[in-house]
Amino acid sequence: MTRARLSAWLLVAAIVAVALNQRPAIVAVAPLLEDLRADTGLSSAMGGLLTTVPVLCFGAFAPVAPRLAQRIGLETAVAASLLLLAGGIALRLLSPVALLYAGSLLAGAAIALANVLLPAYVKREFARPGAVMGAYSAALNIGAATGAALTLPLADALDVGWRTGLGLWLFVALGALVLWLPVAGTGRAERRAANPVPGGSWSLLRLPLARRVCLFLSMNSVQFYSVSAWLPTLLADAGVPRGDGGLLLGLSNVVGAAGALLAPAQAGRMRGQRPLVAAVVAAYAVGLAGLLLSPDAGTVVWVCAWGVAQGAGFAVALTLIVLRSPTPLVAARLGGVAQCVGYLVAASGPLLLGAVHDLTSGWTWPLLLLIAALVPMAWAGWGAARDVVLPAPEQAPEPASAAPLSRG
Repeated sequence: MTRARLSAWLLVAAIVAVALNQRPAIVAVAPLLEDLRADTGLSSAMGGLLTTVPVLCFGAFAPVAPRLAQRIGLETAVAASLLLLAGGIALRLLSPVALLYAGSLLAGAAIALANVLLPAYVKREFARPGAVMGAYSAALNIGAATGAALTLPLADALDVGWRTGLGLWLFVALGALVLWLPVAGTGRAERRAANPVPGGSWSLLRLPLARRVCLFLSMNSVQFYSVSAWLPTLLADAGVPRGDGGLLLGLSNVVGAAGALLAPAQAGRMRGQRPLVAAVVAAYAVGLAGLLLSPDAGTVVWVCAWGVAQGAGFAVALTLIVLRSPTPLVAARLGGVAQCVGYLVAASGPLLLGAVHDLTSGWTWPLLLLIAALVPMAWAGWGAARDVVLPAPEQAPEPASAAPLSRG
């Protein structure tokens, strides 16, 4: 680590606090959607759009993050993402329905920035980033599970409406900002002039290694958002009690947090990460095959296998961005490109599965489609897990203890 032990632990706590905010503002909508629609008169499609808009923003705004970090400093950019997130949550407290969508858009943009910036920050500050990336990835899962599980009970316990229920997460975002600023600072003293990557971030896609990293993250995201959207319905159609579907989906996120915590720590200790990629693909195959062949028996096993796969898979994908990048600047740019492509592709997954389900009147073909998607995932992950790094851009010398993103 590049700091004293106490400072390092405080820094990890600040990273985890920011990560905990990257999902609740989005997933908290689903438990309150029935009340929200009853109060506003929104259709099912328009209600679903509240959760789709942020995912699209994850992709659309991810490439902005490296430019923002170069201009104002990496630490300041993270702080700005928290302020933007707080603003998006606050907008949803106001009455006009249009502000629900505006707030969701702002929240999605804020999370897109943090999604890219934090792995780059970890790359810069920690000589061995695996364990910290594990804590970060696990916090994403915990935040998602907490937002889904606690929003409605908290709103009921406090006897408040759905708007205030959504607004409760504002305090979590502000709390993370209060912790982040004194621990991470603004990075003003560390900004240095640097030449941009020739051709910009998208030029990285000319490199086969970068393309494989992007494809591996994309396929993981497709699996996660597709199954998350339809798992309760799939299980209900198989005869599983309707109320159990949501609980099982929550269980998958809890189990996923364990996979997300352990996989990056192992990845950081390995010269190549191919065994982890193979384990992730195998866990996906077990979970999806079980849901295909016996969704109403052994359901907990299939859901847990899928949960471990999605948690570990996403964490490994983020860790590969860090490990395959020679500098924090390249990590931010590769992360921006990979997450832009990954989330935009992932947003189409639930729609495609729903369309195939409607065409075939069942879940056999949708699940077979997800199983088939494991082939390009395995191919991309196998190549991305080699012990090589992308070429470094020419830039000003950086101190050995840190490789800061700088003003462009």
